Amino acid sequence: MVMHAHAYPNIEIPTPSQIAAVALDNEPDENGEQSMILSMGPQHPSTHGVLRLAVELNGENVVQLAPDVGFLHTGIEKTIETKTYTKSIVLTDRMDYLAPMSNNMVYVAAIEKLMKQDVPERAQTLRVLLLEITRINSHLVWLGTHALDLAAMSVFFYAMREREYILDIFEMLTGARMMTSYFRVGGLAWDIPADFIPTVEDFLTHFLPKVDEYEDLLTNNLLWKQRTLGVGVVNAADAIALGLSGANLRASGVDWDLRKTMPYSGYETYQFDVPVGQNGDIYDRYRCRVQEMRESVKIARQAIERLKQMHGQPYITDNRKVAPPPKSEITYSMESLIHHFKLWTEGFRPPRGSAYMAIESPRGEIGCYVVSDGTPQPWRVHFRAPSFINLQALPHIAKGKLMADLVALIASIDPVLGEVDR
Repeated sequence: MVMHAHAYPNIEIPTPSQIAAVALDNEPDENGEQSMILSMGPQHPSTHGVLRLAVELNGENVVQLAPDVGFLHTGIEKTIETKTYTKSIVLTDRMDYLAPMSNNMVYVAAIEKLMKQDVPERAQTLRVLLLEITRINSHLVWLGTHALDLAAMSVFFYAMREREYILDIFEMLTGARMMTSYFRVGGLAWDIPADFIPTVEDFLTHFLPKVDEYEDLLTNNLLWKQRTLGVGVVNAADAIALGLSGANLRASGVDWDLRKTMPYSGYETYQFDVPVGQNGDIYDRYRCRVQEMRESVKIARQAIERLKQMHGQPYITDNRKVAPPPKSEITYSMESLIHHFKLWTEGFRPPRGSAYMAIESPRGEIGCYVVSDGTPQPWRVHFRAPSFINLQALPHIAKGKLMADLVALIASIDPVLGEVDR
């Protein structure tokens, strides 16, 4: 179990109001030195979204800081409670907007767990493929912006170049480049086009050598190593206490990946390695995510080989009380027509109860807790957003570091503020 930070008294996380109190009572110490309170963000480009940091500085050194969030609050969780389960899927894309299919997946998987709804094997395999492509997509944005924050501008252009291929794949499949809303309870929204598999294969073949190029530019670059090695260290005990997950946790030497430890969608049948660091610094977090992209290619290729053997198999459940019947069936079946009408005017009704489901998103453990009261609308939906949890490590790792390091520290955590604020 992940422990809360207050279980470790050596970890102190100040609030913005505590930082503001310093400004009100900011007198020089016995050496005549006086700290300065700086508001970094929410418009600052290097906070990776509308994040405000209240920072106390002594010269160029960070004395303490507090994240101030909520500027992108959209009320997604409460809005979901006013819509049917299916109509709420489009809202999940808008949380972690760099990994929309991960958001779709955890939401529909929680409902499937609540309803004990089976998913066809082909749909599960397609989900794995799309989740790994989504992981690559997200990591490319992280890598490009992280490098840009530390003045490695070329990497940003190269990462965005490869990401365009992925967005083209999403557009081919769903008609949308970012907010795909493709997953459904019981499977997927529609079948893949004929040229989908060849296009993904071409991308994977093209992409893997590009990862080597990124590393040629950064991994042994002296300036990159000076800015990242030994900076922002989180040991394994503190990482667990802070509730970190994903690459932020594994970089500290904790081998924990839900695809291995709590597998879903058949991940236990795929061969892949989980990159684990040793030092828990910015450099190890960078190495873990870069290696994860290679492992995602490995998983995606296995999924493609399986899909080639599953041609013609269903992409969604045949439970007509959950998934709408095909249009061809409606033309001759009155029962199918009734199911279609009921699903789109009213929605399906899960049994009373609750379920929690967690998956490994690009940022770590994203969880969804769904409570049903037996009506077509969920009574309560709450997401465990990894960006929100991981962000609380920032005050711990930034204390005593230079202001110049703060930009690199934020990027290494890889937060998405749409997911933080929801």
